[in-house]
Amino acid sequence: MRNVTLCFLVRENEICLAMKKRRFGAGKWNGVGGKVEEGEFIKEAAVRELREEIGVDASVDDLDNVGNLHFYFNEHPDWNQYMHIFFIKRWTGEPKESEEMAPRWHKQNALPYNDMGVDDIHWLPQVLAGKRVEGEFYFDGDGEKLDKFQVRELATS
Repeated sequence: MRNVTLCFLVRENEICLAMKKRRFGAGKWNGVGGKVEEGEFIKEAAVRELREEIGVDASVDDLDNVGNLHFYFNEHPDWNQYMHIFFIKRWTGEPKESEEMAPRWHKQNALPYNDMGVDDIHWLPQVLAGKRVEGEFYFDGDGEKLDKFQVRELATS
């Protein structure tokens, strides 16, 4: 199971989502993130992905871990991943489009869940409400349909 990161820039009543333009998740709104490379710390990977995918710079000290999720793909076990989710409230630069993603600010109370991953509606509202979560999601097919899932609230630190 590979480690991956997912970061969301957050300001006042808004969250930055980015439209994935290619590969897995293309055509869906999501946070910014990706694979942790060999020898790389998780938070370092998150900062690198922010810079590569939407052109913003951040410090690992400003990443707030808001959850961790296991994703299991019944028909593609090589896709299984352990996702480390971060909110970040301080960064430098303005989010800009790259070959990979097209960022846009969204009101937190009007997120486009119908155009996001099928799992997001089950955990992101809790995180936006200030809770930390952990969970497991099991997908059928190519990750478009949930077989089963469980999300638990964690104590906040």
